[in-house]
Amino acid sequence: MMAFATGGLVMLSEMMAKLPPSEKKIATYILENPRDAISLTASELGKRSSTSGAAVIRLCKSLDLKGFQDLKLRIAGDLQKTPQQEIRDIEPNESKYTIIEKMTTNSIQTIKETAELLSADELTKAIRVLENANSIHFFGVGASNIIAQDAQQKFIRINKHATAFNDIHMAATVVANFGKNDVVVGISFSGNTVEVAKILELANNVGASTISLTKYGSSIVSEQADIRLYTSATREPTFRSGATSSRIAQLHAIDILFMCVAAQQYEETVKHIDETREAIDFIRKSNRPKK
Repeated sequence: MMAFATGGLVMLSEMMAKLPPSEKKIATYILENPRDAISLTASELGKRSSTSGAAVIRLCKSLDLKGFQDLKLRIAGDLQKTPQQEIRDIEPNESKYTIIEKMTTNSIQTIKETAELLSADELTKAIRVLENANSIHFFGVGASNIIAQDAQQKFIRINKHATAFNDIHMAATVVANFGKNDVVVGISFSGNTVEVAKILELANNVGASTISLTKYGSSIVSEQADIRLYTSATREPTFRSGATSSRIAQLHAIDILFMCVAAQQYEETVKHIDETREAIDFIRKSNRPKK
């Protein structure tokens, strides 16, 4: 993770629309006065925002943080960062050069925000259950199934039994036979994909461990998960280039998760990677035309 905690301002701005009125007042005050906010107690912040200290604590719970001190540390980290550019949409008949620049900037910002939103505690829990899993099923619908397939391919390479069926009946069949040493990872950028929520619910019913990967904030998918991993809730501009950013964010989170699991069993991982590489090389050599 980063040298100092960050992401407080991102969390506040991305949760703003879902917060109840009193918590929204506090979030607004912090976003407008971040330097002042980090020097206040919960009670003082409540008075400044015409709410209460109790409302400040509730806000921290809504943000899935440990407490007000956690939020203040993250905001203090944010204030040390170089200002970031806004996600920018492409324009009609825009040149390929500015499209390259905009898409690159958008992707970099999305990756940075996702790194800020990945909780070290939740990531540690996810690493532990995946490392010890007998079987792992990655499930996503539509574009999120591409992420699930990418995850399956990565974990298979380090000798993990992983599946990623996009057919919900096949997924349900696999999960129905799972148990306490198996893991189901539900992937949904919006967090509101009913099929993903149902697969996680089924996994909970059979005693499997559940992990969600969604955009930041409470959702029907994250509510079904034992372990919650979040990506940046990228803004959706007119041309929906945010859909591209959401895919980048999900792939980045999966890459982090995979590398963390691989690092825990480094020597074994290197052995399996070498073996799978040799297997692919063998297939390639077998398919070369004879002279």
